[in-house]
Amino acid sequence: MAVHNIFRVKALFKNLFLALVLPLLIIILWQIASDRGLIKPSIFASPETITVSFDQMVEKGSYFKHVTASLGRVIYGYIIGSMLGLVLGSLAVLFKTFGKMVDPLIGILRPIPAIACIPFFILWLGIGEASKIGVIVIGAFWPVLLNTMQGIRSADPKLLELAKAFGKTRKIMLCKIILPSAVPAIFTGLRLGISGAWTCVVAAEMIAASAGVGYLISYGRELAQPGTLFVGIISIAIIGLIIDILVIKIQKKTLYWVDQED
Repeated sequence: MAVHNIFRVKALFKNLFLALVLPLLIIILWQIASDRGLIKPSIFASPETITVSFDQMVEKGSYFKHVTASLGRVIYGYIIGSMLGLVLGSLAVLFKTFGKMVDPLIGILRPIPAIACIPFFILWLGIGEASKIGVIVIGAFWPVLLNTMQGIRSADPKLLELAKAFGKTRKIMLCKIILPSAVPAIFTGLRLGISGAWTCVVAAEMIAASAGVGYLISYGRELAQPGTLFVGIISIAIIGLIIDILVIKIQKKTLYWVDQED
């Protein structure tokens, strides 16, 4: 058992090393190019400048204010959007009449990017929190809706026919066959939905906000502070990666039988 744990730790460190090699190499080359004047510091801030800007924002307490503002909007909008996607997606497949009514509407509205709705929400709801959350709801809604519909439709028809032959009720078939088979696709939708929500909050904050990671990027651009701008961009990447890792961890814990089958 101890030997097995040692091998797991070694594999973990090896994977971590391989994951960090390329980013560290890029940062080193980036700093060297900045020091030698190959990159204009007024346009492309060096890693050292970005680090200084980050330290200053942390000392002032403004950095965590922006991050928590964005995360709060994302969580609120994501919960609303994903719940709507789950409910409407399930109803659209389980009730054919409702599905026939909804399908044309999905076909019309789906191609419209969530970011394109920002001006409409600002006109409708103002520049407050409601307009930003509305955009996030749309960003989370479509991936969850479409993957929920696909997951429920992918239930094995042979199992459904067998359940009917044994006289199982619709409720039992839903709980024992349809929903369990749809869970992997639903989790895929939830994962895509949180990514969409994070993208939408940044876009909304860049247009109309007084706090948030998107506002940080816009602020750095307007005041010609590339260090501040890059702090915002890097924060988007790191926070997005952390969110994605957490969702994958939850997915693996919830769908443990899928890993066992693989």
